[in-house]
Amino acid sequence: MRVLVIGGTRFVGPWVVRRLVEAGHEVAVFHRGRTEAELPEGVEEVRGDRARLASFAAALRRLRPRVVLDMVPYTERDARELLRTFRGVAERVVAAGSGDVYLAYDRLRRVSPGEPGPVPLAEDAPLREVLHPYRADAPGPEHWTYDYDKIPVERVVLGDPELPGTVLRLPCVYGPRDQFRRVREYLRRMDDGRPAILLEEGHAAWRWTRGYVEDVAAAVALAVTDARSAGRVYNVGEPDALTEAEWVRAIGRVAGWEGMVVAVPRGRLPAHLAPDDFDWRHHLATDSSRIRAELGWAEAVPRGEALRRTIAWERAHPPDGGAAQPDYAAEDAALRKIAGCLP
Repeated sequence: MRVLVIGGTRFVGPWVVRRLVEAGHEVAVFHRGRTEAELPEGVEEVRGDRARLASFAAALRRLRPRVVLDMVPYTERDARELLRTFRGVAERVVAAGSGDVYLAYDRLRRVSPGEPGPVPLAEDAPLREVLHPYRADAPGPEHWTYDYDKIPVERVVLGDPELPGTVLRLPCVYGPRDQFRRVREYLRRMDDGRPAILLEEGHAAWRWTRGYVEDVAAAVALAVTDARSAGRVYNVGEPDALTEAEWVRAIGRVAGWEGMVVAVPRGRLPAHLAPDDFDWRHHLATDSSRIRAELGWAEAVPRGEALRRTIAWERAHPPDGGAAQPDYAAEDAALRKIAGCLP
């Protein structure tokens, strides 16, 4: 099968490309060339800007892809250009989405009022009622966050009768080459020998579905290659959404850290650790049973091994200079107020 991947050079994308190539598929990648990625031998690379997809339509259509995987459809315009470009050429499109489409996300951010709903969130759980979640903080209309919203992307991708689509709602993805360094701040404290890691008590109990990059990539590749995915929406992620405290302890076990995770009332948390004013009652725990039942997806890398690989990469690739030193004195002062944590 010939597959075109749009934007497959950053974090999850290269793992998807490798998975497809290893399965014997012919793969081309359309990207800007700004991110160095170790793509397998034989992968065809086409340079261009995803934001100007229409300008490259003729060249991309000549590739005659059977399936097009879009890793970076951020806006409704992106989705419409995707379908316009490949309608009449491809048999299917697959779009990488996000769990930020759920209403629970806006309730977590206190954008929409309401009590917590049932968790884990299945694919038919209520979606956000307010579109463009980051527009208020965007520097201007030209910035990608201004029109970003995966809800209209999903509607367009799933609504074309001529070009069937699939949507994958990805979790919090971690692993080597994670540009967001999702384990970094906890690992830094562990490697600095901190006796305890402080979490706001609501945050400590909050659950978020995560997924190791290689396993998430396997789910994406499966949806690309299995025609049964047409017209479907799939949550992807680990079956058990750990609380934040459990997540820190899991990192600590693999990192060799023997400290404590301490849940602290918000008013007693040092200012530099106080998170935004989230309503932590609203969990982003999703149900991935549909893709497991329909396509047979399952994790291949146990969580302990996934964290071992992630931590090894983090330690081998410390961030460039400029990161502020944590205020450990303030953290120690807070710990001393909690009986038994520090002498």
